Amino acid sequence: MTRLQRLVRIAWVFCKYRLDIFLPMAELPAPLKLFFLFAPWHLFPKGSLDRGDRLRLALEELGPVFVKFGQILSTRRDLLPDDMAESLRRLQDNVPPFASATARQIIEDSLGRPVTELFAEFSRDPLASASVAQVHAATMPNGRKVVVKVIRPGIDRVIRQDLALMFMMARLLERYWSEGRRLHPVEVVEDYQTTIYDELDLQREAANASQLRRNFNNSPLIYIPAIDWDHTTKRVLVMERISGIPIADIESLRAAGVDLKVLAEKGVEIFFTQVFRDSFFHADMHPGNIFVDASNPADPRYIAIDFGIVGTLAPDDLSYLARNLLAFFRRDYRQVAELHIQSGWVPPETRVNEFEAAIRTVCEPIFERPLKDISFGHFLLRLFQTARRFNMEVQPQLVLLQKTLLNVEGLGRQLYPELDLWSTAQPYLENWMRKRIGPSGLLRTLQTRLPSWLEQSPEMPQLVHDTLVQLRNAGAPDRGDRQAAITAELAQRHADRRWRLTLGALSLAALAWLGAEEKLVPLAQNMPHYGWALLALAGWLVLKPGRK
Repeated sequence: MTRLQRLVRIAWVFCKYRLDIFLPMAELPAPLKLFFLFAPWHLFPKGSLDRGDRLRLALEELGPVFVKFGQILSTRRDLLPDDMAESLRRLQDNVPPFASATARQIIEDSLGRPVTELFAEFSRDPLASASVAQVHAATMPNGRKVVVKVIRPGIDRVIRQDLALMFMMARLLERYWSEGRRLHPVEVVEDYQTTIYDELDLQREAANASQLRRNFNNSPLIYIPAIDWDHTTKRVLVMERISGIPIADIESLRAAGVDLKVLAEKGVEIFFTQVFRDSFFHADMHPGNIFVDASNPADPRYIAIDFGIVGTLAPDDLSYLARNLLAFFRRDYRQVAELHIQSGWVPPETRVNEFEAAIRTVCEPIFERPLKDISFGHFLLRLFQTARRFNMEVQPQLVLLQKTLLNVEGLGRQLYPELDLWSTAQPYLENWMRKRIGPSGLLRTLQTRLPSWLEQSPEMPQLVHDTLVQLRNAGAPDRGDRQAAITAELAQRHADRRWRLTLGALSLAALAWLGAEEKLVPLAQNMPHYGWALLALAGWLVLKPGRK
C-alpha cells in the first residue's frame, strides 16, 4: 500500500468514526473552518458510542502500529481525559499470524542454516501473534525447550509510513491547538518512534532480558528466562521456554493454592526494587507478559517475558521521585510543591503557595480514606491533572514509570483487592533514602567518583587560572594590568589549596567511617595495588606545599 493509499484509508476511518470531535475547531484559521464545515464526515452519523470507544475502534481498524500507539497513549493520563484513557486501555493487540513458511524463511536467512538443522522440533502454529512479531515453540537438538520470536515481515515499511503520518498530524496539533505547545505532541510521537523501533531489534530485547536476569539472579521474587545468544539476531530471538500460570487466570491460581496476598505484595516489591535499586525496570508488565511459578504455592514467584520495552531513570529523577512520594506519605504538601519546582517539572516562576494549596485540595479528601482503599495510580492521575493547570510539561523520563506503576497496581488489586500499596512502598522508600544519604551511600559515591576526581585534580588549578585570565581579559581593556594578574595568581593558589583540603577531608571522613564500622581491615586486605597508589596520590595532593 502506497503512502497516498494509506492516507486515504486513514481519512476514511476518521470519517467513519466521526473523529472530527477531537479537532480544535474554534482555534483553526478561517479557511480551514470553512473547509471542515463541508467535510465528508458530515455524511456519517455520530452513533451512540462515546468519544473514547470511537477512538479505540478507529485505532483497531487502522492496524497494529496505531493499536500499539493507542496502548502507549492510554498511559499518558497527563494528555488524555480519564474516559478516553480507560477506553484505550481496552485496545486489543490481536493480529492474525503470518505464514509458518515465512517465519521459517526469516529464521533461515537470519541464522544461515535450515530450520531442520537448528531445531529438533519447530511448531507450525505460533504460540502468540502480535503487531511486531510472533512466537513459535521449538526444541533444540540437545532437547532444551525454547521459544523462537520472529519479526513480522514488512513491518518496517508499514511503521515508517504510519510514523510519517503521525508526525504530520502531531505538527498540525502543535501549530493550531492552544494546548499543543505545552503537551508536545511531536515529542509524544518521537517517544513512540523510539519505543517501536527498539521493539524491532530483537538483539536489544535479548540484552534487556539478560540485564534483568543478572539483576534478579537466584531471586525468590521473579524469574527471567535465559537467552540463547548463539541463535539470536536482530530479527530472530531464541529464549528458554517457561511454564507457569498466566497471572490473569485467578481461578487457576486459586486452584493451585497460591497465596494471592503474598503474590500481590511481591509484585509491588519487584517494581520498587527494579526502579530504586537497579534503575532498570520492565516497562511492559501487562497481564499477557506475566506468569506465575506455583511450584511453591506459599511462596510463589513471578515469571516475566517480552522485554522489548524497559525504562531507566537518572539519579536526580530517582531522588526527586522518592522524596516526592515520601512527602506525600507525610502530607508535606509544601515540600511536594518545592520539589516539583526544583526538579524543573513545573516552571520556576510558579507560586509555591498556590501550587501547595492546589495539591492539598486534591490530596486531603483522598487521604481521609483508609490507605488500602486509595488507588495509587488514580491518585497520581489527579495530581498530574492539577499540575497541568500550573503548566507542568510532559516528563518523558517518567512516562514509562507511570505506565508500569498503573500496571503493577492493577495486577495487585486484581490478585488481592485489599492490597495496600502505600504501606508496602513507604518502608522501602524510607530505607532507600537512608542508604542513599547515609554513610554507606557516601562511601559508594567516593568509591565511584574518587578515581575521576584524582585524575582531574592536577588540572583543576590550571583550569581555574585559565578561566580567571579569560574573565580578566574580557572585562579589562588594559591587558597588561599587573594588578589583575596578581589577583588571578592569588585566586589560583587559593583554589589549589581549597581543592587539596576538600579532597583530604573527604578521604579522612571515609577512612574514619570505615574505622568506626570496623571495615578498614578487610578493605585493606582486599584493596588492589592501584588502590593504595591512588590513596598515596591523594595524600600527596593534600600535603604537598603550595606555590610561592
